[in-house]
Amino acid sequence: MTENEEVQAHPDEEIKLPDLKYKPGNNKLDSYNWLDDLPGCKDDNEIIEIRFKNTRKGFYRNVNNLRLEIGDIVAVEASPGHDIGRVSMVGCLVKQQMKELKIIPSPDDFKKVYRKAKPADIIKWEEARMLEVPTMLRSRQIAEELKLNMKIGDVEYQGDKTKAIFYYIADERVDFRQLIKVLADEFKVRIEMRQIGARQEAGRIGGIGACGREL
Repeated sequence: MTENEEVQAHPDEEIKLPDLKYKPGNNKLDSYNWLDDLPGCKDDNEIIEIRFKNTRKGFYRNVNNLRLEIGDIVAVEASPGHDIGRVSMVGCLVKQQMKELKIIPSPDDFKKVYRKAKPADIIKWEEARMLEVPTMLRSRQIAEELKLNMKIGDVEYQGDKTKAIFYYIADERVDFRQLIKVLADEFKVRIEMRQIGARQEAGRIGGIGACGREL
């Protein structure tokens, strides 16, 4: 099953989920946990790093003490609703990464990992991902109709299909208040506009060094 194929379920048919089994090394953003061999490191899963579309990542609290491994698909707290992502880092390496990023691990600062994704979560997530390209193309038309000097470079739907992030490029300040109203009416979701640079649009991919730490 590819990312752009739709999952359909009929009342009398068995639901077949896409093949989302994690295969180490198949993704450029995979990270090898070089601290795994230290005593107690694998059990230190209080904070988990979750990866979403492209390079968007975040740290989340594993409040239910779930046994999570890199590649697991999980439902996490969002504002509002919930999002779906993949576990990208666990164990001691998470705290090392936060230290590198100068993030102080205060429990109240992190949203929660709710659960491992259920079949219904994954189906809705796949449906949301299918909307992203047509939504991006239509939103570009709308921005042009409103004569806005900006380019919408990418769209990312939240896993529960209640919100979408519109990544845009602009050389000058843009008043997109009217655009937000039109987009919300057109797509029936909560809208977030997020400015990116040309380099981010061109790649929006990350890298992992030989030691397993993010570049």
